[in-house]
Amino acid sequence: MASQDWFDKDFYAVLGVSKTISEADLKKTYRKLARQYHPDSNPGDAKAEAKFKEISEAHSVLSDPALRKEYDQIRAMGGGARFSAGGQQGGGFEDVFGGMFGQQQRPGTQSSASFEDLLGGMFGGGGFGSTSGGFRGAGGPTKGRDLTASTTLDFVTAIRGETIKLQPAGAKAINVKIPAGVSDGQKIRLKGKGEPSHDGGPAGDLVLSITVRKHPVFERDGLNLRVVVPVTFVEATLGATIEVPTLGGDPVKLRVAPGTPSGRILRVKDRGVTSAKGVGDLLAEVQVAVPARLTEDALKHLEAFAAAMPRGNPREELLEKATSA
Repeated sequence: MASQDWFDKDFYAVLGVSKTISEADLKKTYRKLARQYHPDSNPGDAKAEAKFKEISEAHSVLSDPALRKEYDQIRAMGGGARFSAGGQQGGGFEDVFGGMFGQQQRPGTQSSASFEDLLGGMFGGGGFGSTSGGFRGAGGPTKGRDLTASTTLDFVTAIRGETIKLQPAGAKAINVKIPAGVSDGQKIRLKGKGEPSHDGGPAGDLVLSITVRKHPVFERDGLNLRVVVPVTFVEATLGATIEVPTLGGDPVKLRVAPGTPSGRILRVKDRGVTSAKGVGDLLAEVQVAVPARLTEDALKHLEAFAAAMPRGNPREELLEKATSA
């Protein structure tokens, strides 16, 4: 943003907040206004769209501590006065700096400090007339501001990756390539997709926050995928070969060993998440399913089975550890 714009615009007034507002309260206020004036909430309303751009611009400056400090310094120089040529109304450089330092520069007199010296002291060096560093001093043209956006992906898209169309607030739609294996809460930085520079520098970046919807069957665990697989009491006791689902592929067959308890993990190599960090596995957790109802014949056989089993309490060791701790 050009320095002249900062003289002209009162970002605190745009957001309706005081100059002493905290970062947390500033964030709350911005979110409330953004929801109120967002184009999605006001389709076809040009005034609401313009207001949304205004509050977004104000928030982007005031939410950045360094930019906010610089903005406050620039506004303090002239209380909103414009830089204008000598002889015009509105106050020139002499008026601005004379007001700051308690003196006026009279025609024909020599100032003890040049404008370059004054600005160099305030902003860390670099003459005001420098063409290499914009208003913020030497070091080359300034980079455009970063923009932020968010998107929600379904589980499969996040795992496999896909190119999606994104509509950032106040900017044109862009195609964004989502890399395979992105996770919920992850942020992706898209180089050069942010705000253009105002003095010939590179464009800013777009920081995209990812939200991933839950899957009804699979759960992510790092690069691994987890799935709970029910087995019958007979399968767990005698052993069996069962089918286990995979994400987007055919089921795989796994062997359940005799006497397998609930909670045992059966691993399928390389059927998890594939990303730049590696390839994960599919972890199938066995869960013994207890029948809710039994036929009379099955009940008789189960009672006979119980009578044939050796007496014992499987919780005996647990109770002993609990009382001895």
